[in-house]
Amino acid sequence: MLDKTGEKMLVIVGPTATGKTSLALQLAETYNGDIISADSRQVFKGMDIGTGKDIPESAKYKATDIVWNKERLGYYKAGSVRIWGYDLVTPKEEFNVAEYLQCVDLIVDRINEERKLPIFVGGTGLYIKAVIDGIETAAIPRNRRLRAYLEEKSTEELYELLANTDSLKAASLNASDRYNPRRLVRAIEVAQWNLNEGGDSLVSAKKAKKDTLTIGLKADREYLYEKVIKRVAERINLGLEDEIRKLIAAQIDWDFQSMDTLGYKEWKGYFQGKMTKEEVVGEWIKDEKHYIKRQLTWFKKDKRIKWFDVSIENWKASVENTVNKWYKKIVEDKK
Repeated sequence: MLDKTGEKMLVIVGPTATGKTSLALQLAETYNGDIISADSRQVFKGMDIGTGKDIPESAKYKATDIVWNKERLGYYKAGSVRIWGYDLVTPKEEFNVAEYLQCVDLIVDRINEERKLPIFVGGTGLYIKAVIDGIETAAIPRNRRLRAYLEEKSTEELYELLANTDSLKAASLNASDRYNPRRLVRAIEVAQWNLNEGGDSLVSAKKAKKDTLTIGLKADREYLYEKVIKRVAERINLGLEDEIRKLIAAQIDWDFQSMDTLGYKEWKGYFQGKMTKEEVVGEWIKDEKHYIKRQLTWFKKDKRIKWFDVSIENWKASVENTVNKWYKKIVEDKK
């Protein structure tokens, strides 16, 4: 789906708090690369602190002539490195993997045209899978009439509808997906499309490009948990509470997709006068730990990932050596 010109692509994955962005910035400087965020929540404008956009203070935003969703795409310039994929839609809008692919297709085309290295960075496993392998259902459009009909139904009713439409898909859902209304609605939407249109017209998922290197960052869970506790405190000190207050003042409702996000959803009870700040922090840290577990489970399934333990001394040197060998081999093969 991506990498149309056959150029190389570097991907950096791993659970939260492993330092993916800082590594990407370093490698981008070395290999003339551009960074593309693969995070499903960093796409929302005005949600910077809680989503951990990690925009360098000196970075400047610049709009380009690339038009997507009737607006010009832009990037943040940090030194010589451009960071794409932030601030794609407003918090009032919904956003999915199909829209992400449409957007980054345009970005990668531009990066390849300029003979730079695309470096995808993120912890959203579905987005990474879509970038590397493609997703068949990404081509299936939203059915707004169907979504309006499903909007008031409970998760139990949605699951029953899915089971009646696509019993195999319903049976394959894990406990988390079974009680996630957005994922159930999308599954019903896909199942209905297949019944009405026929799955034969779907674009098959593409195999990974041979010129793709995927670096995974990991560490012992206790090490990551300590990092999470520190990062939660840092984000509060940076003014996350005020950021959320501004979102609420802008009529960003708690039911919006954007607000169902780690670092934001835990504050709902606080702003409604039902929770203390200490309770919010405890809930947030607990949710971050659960998210790390889910990320590790997702990424461990992909045997192509080359893993590096960030708690080991000189781990970055090992990464640099691996990337350098891969990069040099591609350059030599193209001669």
